[in-house]
Amino acid sequence: MKTIAEQIAKAALDIKAVKLQPDDPFTWASGYKMPIYNDNRLFLFYPEYRRLICEGFAVLIRKNAIPCDIIAGTPTAGIPHGMLLADTLGKPFIYPRKQQKDHGMLNKIEGVPHPDMLKGKHVVMIEDLISTGGSSVEALETVRAAGAQVDTCLSIFSYGFQKAQDAFDRIAASYRSLIVLDDLIGVVEAAGYFSSEQLDLLREWKQSPFTWGERFIEPEA
Repeated sequence: MKTIAEQIAKAALDIKAVKLQPDDPFTWASGYKMPIYNDNRLFLFYPEYRRLICEGFAVLIRKNAIPCDIIAGTPTAGIPHGMLLADTLGKPFIYPRKQQKDHGMLNKIEGVPHPDMLKGKHVVMIEDLISTGGSSVEALETVRAAGAQVDTCLSIFSYGFQKAQDAFDRIAASYRSLIVLDDLIGVVEAAGYFSSEQLDLLREWKQSPFTWGERFIEPEA
């Protein structure tokens, strides 16, 4: 029987949640030019894959004995998966905003009746994708500022970049992912989703992902 990681990796390829575009690279939110793009929002369309991802997160929490009083979701892609996991585990759900509201209750964290209810609580953050780790770390710090203990972020996919590890290390937190790039490459090789040239490109890019795209930057006149 395939592992949950293998099932999710195959599903990502089947629904084209992972795309390769080496000749016309994608620009990531971080600004880097990359030949690969991961769109986990496509999983939301398929209830069987949503359930599989939720099961994977629950297994990670249980097997690693991660303290969990409250589930949080990063805005916006972590919210739906976080809510489903919270329902499954019977836990409260919250999410931090990227910017504080400028009206009403001026909330920076949504879903909690009173900020004091977060103090001392163990919160597990749910993210869809971790690349450089910047936005995930920002979400963790927002909830920490309310007095919660947020030491773990779980994501559907991560590229396994050292840059992300460094970002989490700086705030003394950790992250775990259901699938990483090596899992994906293994499934690709076994099933023949990409050509040998595309696989070679992925391996080349993995060696130096943050300089790979420099060839596509036009020099200033």
